[in-house]
Amino acid sequence: MRNHTPITTFILVGLTDDPQLQILLFIFLLITYMLSAVGNLTIIILTFVDAHLKTAMYYFLQNFSFLEISFTSTCVPRFLYNIATGDRTINFSACMSQLFFTDLFGVVEFYLLAAMSYDRYVAICKPLHYMTIMNPMVCKKLLYGCWIITLLIIIPPFSYLLTMEFCDSKIDYVVCDANPLLKISCFDTEVIEKMVLFCSSFILLVTLTFVVWSYGSIIRTILRFPSAQQKKKAFSTCSSHLIVVSISYGSCIFIYIKPSAKDEMATNKVASVFITSISPMLNPFIYTLRNKQVKNAFKDFLKPLLSLRPQRFHRG
Repeated sequence: MRNHTPITTFILVGLTDDPQLQILLFIFLLITYMLSAVGNLTIIILTFVDAHLKTAMYYFLQNFSFLEISFTSTCVPRFLYNIATGDRTINFSACMSQLFFTDLFGVVEFYLLAAMSYDRYVAICKPLHYMTIMNPMVCKKLLYGCWIITLLIIIPPFSYLLTMEFCDSKIDYVVCDANPLLKISCFDTEVIEKMVLFCSSFILLVTLTFVVWSYGSIIRTILRFPSAQQKKKAFSTCSSHLIVVSISYGSCIFIYIKPSAKDEMATNKVASVFITSISPMLNPFIYTLRNKQVKNAFKDFLKPLLSLRPQRFHRG
């Protein structure tokens, strides 16, 4: 048996060592992070203050925006700090915390997207019973279910990972993630690799199947509508959510499309930056620009602020 000192500090290799690219990357990440935080926070505030946004759809959207802020905040600030200071070290506790919370918020998002697709299914396919089916209690149960299922799925492999020892301190990635950590483990990783693969596949297949079923039913219902105006209105109520679903699942699936073993890690790094920065930034703008109720709520929210005029002081 080999004697070795347990590694308690890791080094995040990051995306690039080029100083000029690092400056551009820092500016890019800072702008996208600020836009993401402001955009999602705006949606949260609007759904709290506007009486027209008290339906199930906006309840889920409010929680989705919270998850987006939480998810990007677990990754981007640390990445910005690493670039700004040149200090790429991260201790074991911070690394494991980042891994746990990125997985937690990310997986809950997928289940919440599935719940939101069910909400759209009820709104289009069972409009007369919408308020009865999607009552506040049902919405809360669906939300709690998303969190409980996620915890049950991610805790077993995460607990297993906590017991592992590592033979190298360099994590060839932009954040602490399971796959890069497994590559530097001293243990036989076959069991946990299978656990991670099973959990990832289960999450993706279950939620995506539910989303596809919901939108398959929605499309069949819409095509039976007699007028083009009804069809257009029905599609418009789902378009924002469908775009967000496409971005979320598309970027996630992209990670598993590896052109070659050589380019695997580089591809995953770029995809990771997209998922943690661009995707959370786009979602609030998609819902704001493509949703008339959100746009009207935003205008109503701004009216009192825009109506304020600087007071003029006259000489006595």
